[in-house]
Amino acid sequence: MKKVLIVYWSGTGNTEAMAQSLAKGVSDGGGEAVLKTVSAANAALVKEADALAFGCPAMGNEVLEEGEMEPFIAGLGSAELANKNLGLFGSYDWGDGQWMRDWVKRMLDAGALVDGEGIITQLEPGAEALTACQELGKRLAG
Repeated sequence: MKKVLIVYWSGTGNTEAMAQSLAKGVSDGGGEAVLKTVSAANAALVKEADALAFGCPAMGNEVLEEGEMEPFIAGLGSAELANKNLGLFGSYDWGDGQWMRDWVKRMLDAGALVDGEGIITQLEPGAEALTACQELGKRLAG
């Protein structure tokens, strides 16, 4: 059984809902979902996991949340990420998703095997975004 670590930051609950759907997909796919807010996560947990999913909404000028998520991501390198399957997800209010494109590139550059272009949704995730998160969870568990 694959252990899939899901680390997220959510200010309004939108990204948290996506994380929970992703965790359901992991379970449905036969994996073990380990759901953590970013404040409860660390590099050791990332290194121990078989697969990963990170979630964060776009903040400010389309960047990751700067108080907790950005420092967490900045603290990870190839020792934790190389050759790990990784899914990215998050919500946004305005813009065109540049924060997610930047994040995908950053994780690819660190050696992670990023699943697609990341799942993004404007504001509250609807059925389509939640289903996409569940499907991502199944892929990560497989």
